[in-house]
Amino acid sequence: MSALLTPSATGAVATRVLTQLRRDHRTLAMLLVLPCALMSVLWWMFHDLPGEGFSRLGPALLALIPFIIMFLVTSVTTLRERTSGTLERLLAMPMGKLDFLLGYALAFGLVAAVQSALAVGVCVVLLDLSIAGPVWMLMVVAVVDAVLGTALGLFVSAFARTEFQAVQFMPALVIPQILLCGLFVPRDALPRVLDVISEALPLSYAVDAMQRVASSGRTGEVWTDVALVAAYAVAGLALGALTLRRQSD
Repeated sequence: MSALLTPSATGAVATRVLTQLRRDHRTLAMLLVLPCALMSVLWWMFHDLPGEGFSRLGPALLALIPFIIMFLVTSVTTLRERTSGTLERLLAMPMGKLDFLLGYALAFGLVAAVQSALAVGVCVVLLDLSIAGPVWMLMVVAVVDAVLGTALGLFVSAFARTEFQAVQFMPALVIPQILLCGLFVPRDALPRVLDVISEALPLSYAVDAMQRVASSGRTGEVWTDVALVAAYAVAGLALGALTLRRQSD
């Protein structure tokens, strides 16, 4: 097994994952169609109500949905690779763990770019979501969020023996971030202890970035948030490389 990063091996892993996704129509639909469908349902919920509920919640959900979907798909897919013996065969080749993890991140990052383009396009063009900043920045933030979900999914898959156990990590790692990210209560209005916890959670900065693009378009603050989310994603990939196992016990 190679100890160094090999671009050709990384590219081969990414190509293999994309080929599998192309053949798996149900997963592909969940990745590409489900975000658009969920945003359309949200718009429908607020369409006949006074106020700007969709404009307030829409940007935050454009950050949350790619993260959640990629977390679930990646954690289950990686576990399936390990339990089927595929991961052990791959790592027996001239390929390191980092090649495997970065290949997955690259593949799902490309899928996230398409996913984000579709979801943002539906929201801005069809659902009339009000955006003060550049629309392309929404896509950048959504892609980084998806890569973060991919990185954390790769990390937690090492601690699960079954697909059901992999899904069980969602209440532990994802739901607390959704509660504390500022979606329901502004983070500065949270009790002090919860506010401190929210400062340590990557999804808080993802939601902040989306809301800033939507409300003000101050790109300097947005890029700071994006850099923080990307740093968490890199940390997740590094932890994934340390904990990735060839096969289940």
